[in-house]
Amino acid sequence: MPFGLTVVRQFEKMVVLRWGRLERVSQPGLRFVVPFMEDGRKVDLRERVQRVPTQKYITSDNVVVDMDFVIYYRVMEEQSEAAVLNVQNFEAAVVNLALSTLRAVIGSTSLASALAEREKVRDALQIRLDEVTGRWGVKVSQVEINEIDPPPGVKAAMEREKSAAAIKTADITESEGKRQAAINRAEGEKRSAILESEGRRQSEILEAEGDREAAILRAEGFSTALDRIYQVASNVDNKTMSLQYFEVLKEMGSSASTKFIFPMEFTSMLQPFLNLGGGGSGNGKDQSS
Repeated sequence: MPFGLTVVRQFEKMVVLRWGRLERVSQPGLRFVVPFMEDGRKVDLRERVQRVPTQKYITSDNVVVDMDFVIYYRVMEEQSEAAVLNVQNFEAAVVNLALSTLRAVIGSTSLASALAEREKVRDALQIRLDEVTGRWGVKVSQVEINEIDPPPGVKAAMEREKSAAAIKTADITESEGKRQAAINRAEGEKRSAILESEGRRQSEILEAEGDREAAILRAEGFSTALDRIYQVASNVDNKTMSLQYFEVLKEMGSSASTKFIFPMEFTSMLQPFLNLGGGGSGNGKDQSS
């Protein structure tokens, strides 16, 4: 309780009561408090950190857990007088309120939810605290839960459950991997068969195209040859053909055969030569006579 001259530091405000009534809120600096008439109370505006000791809490599924947490709070500068006038000891009030509020929050939460959703428990606790501490000029800025410790038997059961879940997940993952591998192999074999069939089809098409082109070329060559033969043959007279037959007879005469059979048409082809021989002898007789 400052009297006379006193220094209010930068992070403080001083609530001055005169004859028990609120007189003023002094800003930082050198301030004077009238002795016996005024009573000055300094309020620290810095953020406080309060660790709440480990307590036992019962969850909604009747599991007793040990929990401890930390509260970060501060007196709001514009409501510093409320921390003096509206509550006897705001620090003790905040801690006790946090304990009772956390019991209510945990009592409506299962153990699994409390362990898996610690952030939700923390946020619910902070919101409920902030709703009440506002009338004391106190702002709860953050709540952090350090540990949620279930009984040893429950922890052992949870470890077994976690191990079974991990084994199940591993089996499912392995089975899914084998299934996917089988699908991939089947897809690969299917694609390979399709590609092989397509390759055979293209090969057969190309081979058929080649045969077709070759047949066309052979037919065109044969047609061209016939045309040329026809052109040559159309310019050959009977005498030329007869000379060709004589050449054949000459070759036949040089062979070992002693008997030859000639078609009747052969004599008609030799007729021009026979007539030529006859005509020559007749002319000789005429000249000799």
